[in-house]
Amino acid sequence: MNFTNPLVYGVPCFLALILLELTYSKTHHYKNLYHWKDLKASLIMGIGSAIIAALIKTVSAIVIFNYAFEVFNPEINGIRTNILGWESFGYAWYVWLICQLLDDFTYYWFHRQNHMVRFFWAAHIVHHSSEDFNLGTAVRNGWFTVLYKPFFYIWLPIIGFQPEMVIVCLGIEALWQFQLHSVYIPKMGIIEKIFNTHTMHQVHHAKNAEYMDKNHGGFLNIFDKIFGTWKEFDEDIKIEFGVTTAPNSYNPWVILTHEYKDIWHDTKKSKNWYHKFMYVFGPPGWSHNAATLTVKQMQFKIKEQEA
Repeated sequence: MNFTNPLVYGVPCFLALILLELTYSKTHHYKNLYHWKDLKASLIMGIGSAIIAALIKTVSAIVIFNYAFEVFNPEINGIRTNILGWESFGYAWYVWLICQLLDDFTYYWFHRQNHMVRFFWAAHIVHHSSEDFNLGTAVRNGWFTVLYKPFFYIWLPIIGFQPEMVIVCLGIEALWQFQLHSVYIPKMGIIEKIFNTHTMHQVHHAKNAEYMDKNHGGFLNIFDKIFGTWKEFDEDIKIEFGVTTAPNSYNPWVILTHEYKDIWHDTKKSKNWYHKFMYVFGPPGWSHNAATLTVKQMQFKIKEQEA
């Protein structure tokens, strides 16, 4: 079966919704929700990401997923059979639901590792680098995540999910993530018991120490709750959006590359090869001499002060 990636239809909707939110904010009480230079930078990176995704991510995902599916699900007597013995999955409605759930599980770990491994963070920090939180920020994506993201999801076609099904589920996940970037949607009551919502995503984008590295989920918040990264939105805490190591520039290339440059400079701080490795693949903020702190270390200090 042939399917169209939902993002094909999503992109024009993204632009329309950004324009709608921008217009509404400038004519109502959120006049500072958008800043023109920041929006311009976000749109440039969003357009670049869309072009690169079309040229690299989608093609590479198709090639990688199809190859994995073919190798691990050979055709035996005319039936696709997984090497572990079960028949590869078809297109029944419940298979779609299971695939979307497993996609969400994978997204959680992919997203969390983007915050836990500095080399991945260097690509993902682009999305967090704006001090604005709006639908324009939603399209502010790094260009280098496309090089490794498919490998987080490759296990799905390996165990027997159709490659095009996985790609569609990825697209649906991206659509949900886009609309989360809005301050206009308040807490949603019982819905927040299950789903990742707009206020939860505000927490995720905050640079307040107590909020950092929280709420990595896609559709659902259950994985954050299971694995200890869930944090409820507190209306008494004034959120500050952005990152602690900001690029301080509206130049898209600076925004895209500044963390890689910081990594390079940090590796020169010690001649110890373990230290060099940790500056690249350890958690952001790690340092061999405690000159900078990781998020866990900062949050531990806060707990000590409160005790």
